[in-house]
Amino acid sequence: MPEKASPPTPAATRLLSLDALRGFDMFWIIGADSLVEALRKISDSGMIKLLGDQLEHKSWEGFHFEDLIFPLFVFMAGISIVFSLTKAIETQGRAAALKRVFRRAALMYLLGVFYYGGFATPFERIRLLGVLQRIALSYLFASILYCYLKPKALVGACAGLLIGYWALMSFVPVPGIGAGDFTEGKNLANYIDQQYLPLRKWDGDHDPEGLLSTLPAIATCLLGVFAGMLLKNNGVSDRRKVACLVGYGVAGVALGWLWNFNFPVIKKLWTSSYVLVAGGYSALLLALFYQIIEVWKFQRWATPFVWIGTNSITIYMAQNLIDFGKIASRFVGGDLGHYFHQYDQLVVAVVSLALVFWFVHFLHKRKIFLRL
Repeated sequence: MPEKASPPTPAATRLLSLDALRGFDMFWIIGADSLVEALRKISDSGMIKLLGDQLEHKSWEGFHFEDLIFPLFVFMAGISIVFSLTKAIETQGRAAALKRVFRRAALMYLLGVFYYGGFATPFERIRLLGVLQRIALSYLFASILYCYLKPKALVGACAGLLIGYWALMSFVPVPGIGAGDFTEGKNLANYIDQQYLPLRKWDGDHDPEGLLSTLPAIATCLLGVFAGMLLKNNGVSDRRKVACLVGYGVAGVALGWLWNFNFPVIKKLWTSSYVLVAGGYSALLLALFYQIIEVWKFQRWATPFVWIGTNSITIYMAQNLIDFGKIASRFVGGDLGHYFHQYDQLVVAVVSLALVFWFVHFLHKRKIFLRL
């Protein structure tokens, strides 16, 4: 007997599991990493050591949990495209929807420039490409593709970006080095940054959010679009949606690690294999949150994550401007902190994280949200 499809969701209803997952992702940026670091100072063994290792980026090749945090945001931006643009196109038309896309992408890009110091730094220190800038560009181009292409064409565009990037990186020679070298500083993406990316570059003469690697980042966003199309389909039961996400996730991780033998998993190059591995894990996490929150209706535990997730850009910018750690030290640092002996760093980390949660709860309770 076929499963009963989920009832239609009101257009105004937000997907709670997506907000919670976004908050969970941001949680590791706004203070959870400092908490784990403090725990490692007390005891660097067992689960604490494992978690601490996973919260460090791989220096070049490979994959840790820390390497999932950024692409998971890009993946979720793709999901949001489906829920926001579908309604906008239906009610206002494609031209109005695209106008909204360009405005939002421009604002996010400018926030990214501001995040890295804006115009307070010397002109040559301005960073044109960074985290928010990459999300903005990925969102922009994925949105344009979503507005004009049908699902099969979108799949083709995603595959074309991944295969095309692999082909460029593998077969276009770098002057003085040759083709197919993925070593840092010797690959095509880094070479293009060296030659054509002006102003500040994060890694000296090249940038991990550089010019050429923006192409596969768009594919990451498109993977989120596919997940969003699945979740928005009211003709598919919730149980089936979870099963599909798990299947897609496992397939993405497996294909990505297989491709690793030919095109290594490297976050700083956003390699095509990295896109599949990160996209696969993103789909699995989404399936987990959707199952717990939307299907089983276990929702209260996720409330703090929802506070963060509904104001993710606000708290991302706030922690850049407000040193919550220093504020926490004013409460439990100094001589009072020494009273806790080896736990002083842990106490400051806990209080700092508590201040962040208080801040997002304050915003949520008063319905203050940053909308781009």
